[in-house]
Amino acid sequence: MKVAILIGSDSDWPIMKPAVETLRQFGVEGEVTVASAHRTPAKVEELVSTAAKRDVRLIIAAAGGAAHLAGVAASHTILPVIGVPINASPMNGLDALLSTVQMPSGVPVGTMAINGAKNAALFALEILALADEALAKKLRDYRAKLAEEVEQKGARVLAQLEK
Repeated sequence: MKVAILIGSDSDWPIMKPAVETLRQFGVEGEVTVASAHRTPAKVEELVSTAAKRDVRLIIAAAGGAAHLAGVAASHTILPVIGVPINASPMNGLDALLSTVQMPSGVPVGTMAINGAKNAALFALEILALADEALAKKLRDYRAKLAEEVEQKGARVLAQLEK
């Protein structure tokens, strides 16, 4: 079981690296490829249309600027596609967000926040966990740990107030 991660440029890698790290933390492989919707469209089509044969269960596509990568990927598969708009332009990623989120009816892309790589990975894991109870348990444990960390931080703040 794999998640394909498509990035439009090598400059997107520092932003998307946390997605791969998060997937690995949960024991899921992330298959990373640099491919451009505009400069290498045949490569994108080939990667996406053959993804299921490689045991890829869903795709995370990240791009900045016009950010058509997630939409192009979605047009070539029925696998779920999660888009991550990248802040790579003078518009601070707003152009990428709008390009990713405004898909035509019939070709959906789940869209994360600008530079939302980690949440994209977590959302992918939640989708995969629908058919994998062991993964679902890891996610429940992760959420419990997050809640515990918040309580610890709250206790530290209160302790400082009491000083």
